[in-house]
Amino acid sequence: MRTALVTAVAGAVVAFLLGLLTFGVQATVHPHDVPLAVVAPPPIAQRVQAADSAEVDLKIVDAAEARNLLAAKEVYGVLEISPGQATIRLNPAVNPSGTQVAQQVLTGVAQGAGLPVKVESPVVSAAERTAPLAASALLWVGGMIAGLLFVVLKGRRFRLLSALLTPVLVTSSVVGLLAWWGVTFSGEALTFMLAVAVSFALLQGGLFKHLGIRAMGVLGVLYLMAPAVAGQVPELLNPVYRAVLWSWTPFRFSTEGLRSLVYDGSISTEWWVFGGIALVGLVLLLTGKEAQTDRADGVVDVGVHQADGLPRAERQHTA
Repeated sequence: MRTALVTAVAGAVVAFLLGLLTFGVQATVHPHDVPLAVVAPPPIAQRVQAADSAEVDLKIVDAAEARNLLAAKEVYGVLEISPGQATIRLNPAVNPSGTQVAQQVLTGVAQGAGLPVKVESPVVSAAERTAPLAASALLWVGGMIAGLLFVVLKGRRFRLLSALLTPVLVTSSVVGLLAWWGVTFSGEALTFMLAVAVSFALLQGGLFKHLGIRAMGVLGVLYLMAPAVAGQVPELLNPVYRAVLWSWTPFRFSTEGLRSLVYDGSISTEWWVFGGIALVGLVLLLTGKEAQTDRADGVVDVGVHQADGLPRAERQHTA
């Protein structure tokens, strides 16, 4: 009776927590101070500024500053208003969720001014929008499955070799899949993907070494919750999710870093993040003892006396 109750309660608690950490992120999405830039003559600029709200942060700037802000990804979109025309400029290196919100809001501003709208943005396919997040998640899954199988197959030696060989093969697999979708990467982007895969595999290998199969309780939950957060921009997230999940998840850094390299080739923080993750994983792999695991049939091995060949418990009973 107690077992039935405990397992049922555990299932309900896990379902609640996973829902809170995954679907809850998407269910509570609402824009907060989304940064946008507007270039307009003074009379129109004043009307636009008056339309500012808690959902958006409209910056009235000149054309040069607006383009610099967009290139630096400090705004999600730019609206340039000239006599008889409104032009919306978007940067494909910015998270698609952010550019979508920017286009909707800025289109509304232009239409409110009674102007026709033209959108200027490089054409990005659905596969290209999906690729950065998909690559990040698949690199994590590939390393996680390899580490899990290493534990299940009771591997002891060459764990470090596995953690270094796995990223090469998993990265090749992911790149091949994305190429089939029609997505190609620069040399630096490929190097970054490999660095991400290495850091993931080292961290996962280290956790599997110290925790055994119990590491799946950590790695599996991270996989389930992180992509839901990494696919959003911070200004769309509930402040609690932004502080508790988005601020540290490695999927955020790998996704945004890869997207930046695909379109403008400039990242810095991301290299340090994954260098740190790789270092932590390497330390875990090279220190401590291997986690002890029970046999597949559920029988725990016991010591055997060298003289009579009987287990200690049986030897004491026969004595």
